[in-house]
Amino acid sequence: MASRPAQHPLDSSLNPPSRPKAASDTSRLLEQYRARIERAQVYDVARISALEDASKLSKRLGNRILLKREDTQPVYSFKLRGAYNRIAKLSDAERARGVITASAGNHAQGVALAAQRLGLTAWIVMPRTTPALKVESVRALGGKAILHGDAYDDAREHAFKLAEEKGMTMVHPYDDPEVIAGQGTIAREMLEQCGDLDAVFVPVGGGGLLAGVAAWIKAVRPSIKVIAVEPDDSNCFAAAMQAGRRVTLPSVGLFADGVAVRQIGEENFRVARHLVDDYLLVSVDEICAATRDIFYDNRALPEPAGALAVAGIKRWVHQHGVQGQTLAAIVSGANVNFDRLRHIAERAELGDDAEMLMAVTIPEQPGSFKRFLKALGRRTITEFNYRYASDSAAHVFVGLKLTEGAEQREAVLATLRGDGYDVVDMTSNEMAKVHVRFMVGGRCPGLQNERLFRFEFPERPGAALDFLSAIGSRWNISLFHYRNHGAAYGRVLCGLQVPKKEWAECRRSLDALGYAYVEESDNPAYTQFLGTS
Repeated sequence: MASRPAQHPLDSSLNPPSRPKAASDTSRLLEQYRARIERAQVYDVARISALEDASKLSKRLGNRILLKREDTQPVYSFKLRGAYNRIAKLSDAERARGVITASAGNHAQGVALAAQRLGLTAWIVMPRTTPALKVESVRALGGKAILHGDAYDDAREHAFKLAEEKGMTMVHPYDDPEVIAGQGTIAREMLEQCGDLDAVFVPVGGGGLLAGVAAWIKAVRPSIKVIAVEPDDSNCFAAAMQAGRRVTLPSVGLFADGVAVRQIGEENFRVARHLVDDYLLVSVDEICAATRDIFYDNRALPEPAGALAVAGIKRWVHQHGVQGQTLAAIVSGANVNFDRLRHIAERAELGDDAEMLMAVTIPEQPGSFKRFLKALGRRTITEFNYRYASDSAAHVFVGLKLTEGAEQREAVLATLRGDGYDVVDMTSNEMAKVHVRFMVGGRCPGLQNERLFRFEFPERPGAALDFLSAIGSRWNISLFHYRNHGAAYGRVLCGLQVPKKEWAECRRSLDALGYAYVEESDNPAYTQFLGTS
């Protein structure tokens, strides 16, 4: 078992996992699961998904990166494989009583589709936090969606209770040998599609996909590494490996809802613990960056859990410095709520060390913004937030695009501090990233003669500096909000302190800039939330 990256707090308690009592135990396990996978019934509902090259990411990482496109299945997830394989093997009496399951969404759709094809009743218990897209999909497939609890474990307990009361068959989303075997067909396809893989990266929630993939690969091509990937806030497999037994996490993060499981399955851990070569934990920002990579390369839009394996490849390559290998990631699903894309887009740059956030103190005087931007050079500013606070110093919240990663961030900080600026790096500050960047502003009682203007100008590196240079330093800037969304035009909200007798002159100066602008001094959004009184 390879050593784990030191930056993850779990690593401080790492214990090597126990190995099988004898090699024959593992051989027997692999023979059993190889036979199950060969007998698996999945292709009545599933298709053989493509194993696609990710050419841009391959070039960037110096390895051949392949994506197993399980997001293209009829329910946009791999889960229908295991669900159908399990349900297809029910007796006539069991089919007559119907099936029930608990799921955060993807397994739910798999069960609903399988039941529809086989003419069974299906009840699906789902956490209330399940994306609406998945709930609606279950209902569209004829399943009865029952919303219960805030996480998968709450839904699971309720599903077991209903199964006992109604005599229905529980189709577990992962802790079942036939479900595991159904998911293992993915690995069988992968090895038929590409025979020279060096490693396969697998997203992990309850462990059904991991156990099935690992069982087939280690039975057929044991030289191929199997790497498990989890979010750092939903790491039930990593915690179990370190403890040498299954553990229950006190809580799990909900961003990657498809893998938000507090305890890995019993059978899944029994199978996977001795077959997996390594495991990785990745952050929300890394998942967002991987989502963007998949979109840029293959025009696919995975859900957060679906991008986990690609995030793991990027971390693995960075940590181990591997080059020239063939690395495959399973893109496990694409059931993402559209409104979540806003958060993904916001965090993708941070996840790739392609953006830094910082708080900088500058003098509160005309021309200080311009001098500060000159100190930054003609780097691309992603956002610039400021609200007047005092006569002596201004605190600005700045986002800056990076092209050379963390090393460039450190260089920027050193340059600014060398120029005498008080700088605080906010790039890893969760509160700053989630909340504060959107809250800079507010009222400023006592501020005199403020007028508010909204500008648009062509977007390019140095655009904010060019804008401030054009405005000049005649009037003090009391509010400044600039965000670069990658669009063709930059947008600025700017407050200027303009005495009443200079209003006409200010207007003429702004007209001369050549930028489209609108005065917003009477806008209710300004008077209610940002105005001086």
